[in-house]
Amino acid sequence: MINGHGDDIYAYPGITSNFSSNVPGGVNHDGLNRYLYENLSCIRSYPEPEPRSLERELASFHGVMPENVCATNGATEAIYLIAQAYRNSTSVILAPTFSEYADACRLHLHTVRSLFSPDTLPAEAALVWLCNPNNPTGEVIDLRRLRKWIETHPRHLFVIDQSYEAFTDKPLFSAKEAADYPNVLLLHSLTKHFAVPGLRIGYVTAHPLLIDKLRSNRMPWSVNALAIAAGHYLLHRAEGDYALDVSALLSERKRVAEALLSVGGMDVWESDTPYMLICLRSGKAAALKEFLALNHSILIRDASNFEGLDERFFRIAVQTPEENDRLVNCIKEWMYTY
Repeated sequence: MINGHGDDIYAYPGITSNFSSNVPGGVNHDGLNRYLYENLSCIRSYPEPEPRSLERELASFHGVMPENVCATNGATEAIYLIAQAYRNSTSVILAPTFSEYADACRLHLHTVRSLFSPDTLPAEAALVWLCNPNNPTGEVIDLRRLRKWIETHPRHLFVIDQSYEAFTDKPLFSAKEAADYPNVLLLHSLTKHFAVPGLRIGYVTAHPLLIDKLRSNRMPWSVNALAIAAGHYLLHRAEGDYALDVSALLSERKRVAEALLSVGGMDVWESDTPYMLICLRSGKAAALKEFLALNHSILIRDASNFEGLDERFFRIAVQTPEENDRLVNCIKEWMYTY
């Protein structure tokens, strides 16, 4: 990873508004906090060597068989497991996107090529990596187009990271549909869906033969006991306490995008999610980030380390309307001061 990830809140004590991580704001975790406190004794024993109880829960949640699910320590472990399982392959990555795909592939001796349009696919590619909805742009690939791409390239393995699937109203692959393809690995993230990035809960859904290959490379106890307990709790409340009003989130993103455009001096990329990529017409995103963090306790994501982007780019995920208004006003202050 070039110069690390976003959400580096640990480097900025006192942050009160965190726009740098693609998780929704204002999520109430009181119930989860109580549940984990009441079940804290689970840390006194080893967790399941393979998190099969969580995989059964995830399978029930998606209407698939447990053989279609591989639970992991966040979606990032899934990325590295896939790169390890297909070591020494040729991988193409649809960019700009999350840098861990390339990092994981290089670690496991893949030949890595970047692809900036899905219209052309190198014949030598064994794996095709894409994020959908994409990070950092928020763009969703049309599902019909994606199906056609997969079906016309049956010898390529498509790794589709749907970590942000809960944040869009655009059609996406269901776990059940993806599991019918012999050449699709679908990545998911409870971390993002339920706004618990510190717990690290991810998983892959796919055809059983593909899942078997990943499980054979997964190290024991990779998913800790608290994460497993939290997974059970959260999945039972996905449609209740944790139901997302996607329409409201997208409406707020549109409002914030228009407010930023009215400030001037920046361009906002179209997005199908509550997060968005922004390009300064002058100045550096790193300078804006430092100003917001040190003067206003606001954290944004400097996006200059995504391949294909430069020092002008930053990313934000909308939070509460009050926080969003404060962010816009503080960016305006920076624009007119520096």
